[in-house]
Amino acid sequence: MSVYVVDFFCPDAKLVVEVDGGQHAESASDAARTRWLEGHGYRVIRFWNNDVLANTEGVLLAILDALRARPPSRQR
Repeated sequence: MSVYVVDFFCPDAKLVVEVDGGQHAESASDAARTRWLEGHGYRVIRFWNNDVLANTEGVLLAILDALRARPPSRQR
């Protein structure tokens, strides 16, 4: 079992939101973490720091679209 730290997480939607700075541009560890998360059924969406600051509404709309794209999982 691997354990990773993510920026934001919605467990019901299995959605992970990452906000990245330039140091993440070609990060092999970020790619490995994304593969692990996606392999375990999570969706990962990424935004650059400057997009979050300069286009907050657009980022929020993109997150909302991702949440609407797949219905939340049902607990049994």
